[in-house]
Amino acid sequence: MNSGDAKGVQPFSGASISTSASLLQRVKTQDPEAWQRLVRLYGPLVYHWCRISGLKGEDTADIVQEVFCAVAPGIAGFRGGRPGSFRAWLRTVTRNKIHDLFRRRQGQAEAKGGTTAQQQLLEVPQPPELTEPPDAEDALWRRAVELVRAEFEDRTWQAFWRVAVDGQPPVGVAEELSMTVHAVYQAKYRVLGRVRQELSDLDYEPPSS
Repeated sequence: MNSGDAKGVQPFSGASISTSASLLQRVKTQDPEAWQRLVRLYGPLVYHWCRISGLKGEDTADIVQEVFCAVAPGIAGFRGGRPGSFRAWLRTVTRNKIHDLFRRRQGQAEAKGGTTAQQQLLEVPQPPELTEPPDAEDALWRRAVELVRAEFEDRTWQAFWRVAVDGQPPVGVAEELSMTVHAVYQAKYRVLGRVRQELSDLDYEPPSS
């Protein structure tokens, strides 16, 4: 490696995924790796909604699975159009699946008690309001950042992380990593740009700073 390379920002040549399209676009083409990334990105949020609805253990795991089984065929028709619309759609799917579970459980209990189907329907509990945790935006951003990590050479990644996440001064990071200050800024904006591209049509905009 020559001295010019030592000062620059290098891509990770071993990256195995296409970066020419957003995550949602790749999911819509039935790209299995993109699908796994979507589940990793939003699975914790669906899990959170299940837990605040009172579900525990296997019920939570089952509903998370049911939600994404419903999302898989439905995502081709998702169009978005406003900030947060993907999460709103995902929240609606989750609430419906939780309600279906409550209805099944209520039906089993009422069948044992011998009450009428009408009363059974009226007594089906409604899931509570599915609010997002206070740190939802930050958590999504951090998970998205981790999803693209393998696409960058380690030093590029370290420069980005120390400046954009840890808040270290670029001059100090450049000296520590044997990079120019310009290369440190370039690393930061390259990774941020990749995250924005990944999430561009999921109605989520990562921090610009």
